[in-house]
Amino acid sequence: MGGYRGGFGGFGGGNQMQNLMKQAQKMQEEMQKAQAELEETEVVGTSGGGLVKITMTAKKVIRAIEINPDAVDTEDMTMLEDLIVAAANDGYAKADAIANEKLGAFGGMGL
Repeated sequence: MGGYRGGFGGFGGGNQMQNLMKQAQKMQEEMQKAQAELEETEVVGTSGGGLVKITMTAKKVIRAIEINPDAVDTEDMTMLEDLIVAAANDGYAKADAIANEKLGAFGGMGL
C-alpha cells in the first residue's frame, strides 16, 4: 500500500517549491528593471532624410517632434502628414527592437 510521502504532490517538498518561488520573484524583479529601462531609453524616428524627427521612449511615449522648415509646403500638407506618420512608425519599430532585446528573455511577458 502506498502511503503519504509528504511534499507538494511531486514537487519534491517545500524546499524545491521555495526555490521556485525565489526564482519567480527574481525574474519578476529583472523584468521590472527592464521595463524601467525602456521608460528611460530614447529612440529617434526619422523620415524624409531627416526632415521630420520624432523622439520617443522605448515604451513608445513621444517626447518631441522636430520638423525642418523645408518639409513644410502649405500647398501640400499631405506630404508633411505622411512624413510625420513615417517618422513615428520608424520610431515605433526602433522601440520594438529595443523592447524585444530587453524583454526577449522573459518570453514576451509584460509586452
